[in-house]
Amino acid sequence: MARETTYLELSQDGGGAHKFYEVTVEGTAVSVRYGRIGAPGQLQSSAFPTPEKARAAAAKKIGEKVRKGYAPAVQGVRAARAVTRRQVSSAPSTARAVAPVLWRFRTGTAAFGIHVDEDRCWVGNQAGDVYTLSHGGEVLARYSLPDGVKCLVADEFWIYAGCDDGAVYDLSSKLPFAAYQIKPDVDIFWLDIHEGVLHVSDADGGLNVIDHEDEFQWSRKSAGGHAWMVRADEEAVYHGHGQGVTAYAPDGSGELWHTRTGGVLFGWQEADAVYAGTSRNSVERLSKRTGAVEASFRCDASVYSCATSPDGRHVFAGDSASSVYCFDASGQRLWKLGTGGGSALSMQYLDGKLYLVTTDGSLVCVDASESAIAAAEQGSVPAARDVKQAAALPTYVPAASAAAVATVTAAPAGGIVVECVQQGGRLRVQVVTGGYEPGWNVQFPRGMREPGARYVVEALHPAAGGFYRVRGEIHRLV
Repeated sequence: MARETTYLELSQDGGGAHKFYEVTVEGTAVSVRYGRIGAPGQLQSSAFPTPEKARAAAAKKIGEKVRKGYAPAVQGVRAARAVTRRQVSSAPSTARAVAPVLWRFRTGTAAFGIHVDEDRCWVGNQAGDVYTLSHGGEVLARYSLPDGVKCLVADEFWIYAGCDDGAVYDLSSKLPFAAYQIKPDVDIFWLDIHEGVLHVSDADGGLNVIDHEDEFQWSRKSAGGHAWMVRADEEAVYHGHGQGVTAYAPDGSGELWHTRTGGVLFGWQEADAVYAGTSRNSVERLSKRTGAVEASFRCDASVYSCATSPDGRHVFAGDSASSVYCFDASGQRLWKLGTGGGSALSMQYLDGKLYLVTTDGSLVCVDASESAIAAAEQGSVPAARDVKQAAALPTYVPAASAAAVATVTAAPAGGIVVECVQQGGRLRVQVVTGGYEPGWNVQFPRGMREPGARYVVEALHPAAGGFYRVRGEIHRLV
């Protein structure tokens, strides 16, 4: 039986794409393999009544990709995207007591991403799995992404996962999609998103900024390498690297200040200050306005993560020796406890609880109330509950193209219609439904953009940059 294979690649040296698409026809079977160049990718298979219909279906798929810029290539010639896995060591804790862990969820492989909001907890691991859990430790859902999760970030309602394939996936609805694509020569370390603008720090100490249309805006190279911190607000972008923290104007027009702190391994921000966890065994609180060091929080080993209570009253830190700390705002250490299972690579505090992602790939919930900590220091801790996955856990996979989106024949009550239009040589998305700013575009997945295609979205929210962001499910209008 004849076997026909077509292999295509899309890789833009100055842009973000670095993907392959392979179609194989064998008799009546058509298989499609796609993903990041250098990775195995994902596989989809279909069967057709006759070989002629199979070849026609394959030709249609190939034609669609060629129109999007894919071109024939030889597999293995173009180098895979650079990916640096964070290499961390975790020594046993030197604390005399163990933290009061309420529950622990083991994801199965190393995990770095964490986000905790009023509704649920999120954790992402290097297998590309993102799980959501209730605050009580019930596993609610799983998102299966194509590559390892570098970090999870929130921008108001929207939740994003930055992955090793160079894509940043929007997880705000049941159908996740790639919202941004990062240049293939950027070895991603950390991300932040503010008002729809993506900020990327990388292995070389670089900072890259991408706007809501997934278009490159500006970049800077800081004095140090290994930039594990980037935080952004309306006043500046705060970039932590091997030589300290550098603040840049939001439009990239210049450097605002630079403070030497030693190697920065993690970053956090509040309204008026940024916090840098450093290899010099400390968390440094820096003024956002001047970069001055306002307080130092001394630990006993390198700091892998840090966080604060919402009012800045308490500062938390996780070190390379499997310990967690709590300080008051002046820098006085209040307590130090062992995690009971690895060093905290990321953390977040909410409503009296400290949530950690540790080197053994676990999401851990610690009771950080004064009474629980006092009891733990006396050796009394609760029995940690080991959280298990449900047998039939809802699992969500990203939409690879417009074809993966559910269709409707009419807009439901309250639905908003948007349309893909050619504008200045680019494919934009604009609002058709009345009552919206006519000159504003809609931030929309590139993989779903086709000339003339119409979609129905649940809600649109205005962003400070003069565009709309989609909230809720997306359906194609046919």
